[in-house]
Amino acid sequence: MLEATNVTIGYDGKRIIHNVDLRIGEGEMVSIIGPNGSGKSTLLKGLSRLIPCESGTVRLAGRELRSMPNKQISQLMCILSQSNQTPADMTVEELVSYGRLPHMKWYGRLSLEDYAIIDWAIAQTGLDAFRKRLVVSLSGGEAQRAWIAMALAQRPKVLLLDEPTTYLDIAHQLEVLELVRSVNQELGITTVMVLHDLNQASAYSDSICVIREGHIALTGKPKEVLTSATIREIYGVEAEVEFVRNAQYPRIHPIRRTQVASL
Repeated sequence: MLEATNVTIGYDGKRIIHNVDLRIGEGEMVSIIGPNGSGKSTLLKGLSRLIPCESGTVRLAGRELRSMPNKQISQLMCILSQSNQTPADMTVEELVSYGRLPHMKWYGRLSLEDYAIIDWAIAQTGLDAFRKRLVVSLSGGEAQRAWIAMALAQRPKVLLLDEPTTYLDIAHQLEVLELVRSVNQELGITTVMVLHDLNQASAYSDSICVIREGHIALTGKPKEVLTSATIREIYGVEAEVEFVRNAQYPRIHPIRRTQVASL
């Protein structure tokens, strides 16, 4: 569904991502993890064409991204950044309606079908009681759900999320991640997230991509990637890794900081 081949990305004269190869299959839920400054968000923006690639190719549904019109990309893929802002007078319903823009003619108005999709997206995210509320009046978790509703109204095949749990308390973090997982599983939307919390990445991912210093260090299922040795090498942290009974994913218990080893 989404594939990067030999991709290099940089800006302001600095190269951030180096010759990355990554393939994300249709319907997968993938988390990108790694230390601060390793290039996680830059890679996500390169996959969405928000940042141009210096070299290499990104393909979306088999087509090279650089050859596709922006509107067509927006019909197939949506990216939500770490911090999303709206005008002070915008309601939840108005925000969600913006998800229909890629499907409208430049001179068009919302159709009955568009309104039905907007209602559906609001219902999917549990925001019926908030549809007339101003987005700026919502809590962090409610606002994040409103942005996800906007993304759903766009009807994308691929959803990219850059640290979707940033600034949220633990309850709202889990609420948002449960919503994202239900969107992925029930609607079949291919989902790629940048996450910092290793336990969240473990619990909510089909596979994990580890980035260090602009290179992909390894990819695989959570139980293959999140080992004590990998955490020590990538983060310089000693950690205990356990499998809770009946769980298919590992639980990480950081213990202490160590000297970072070279890969």
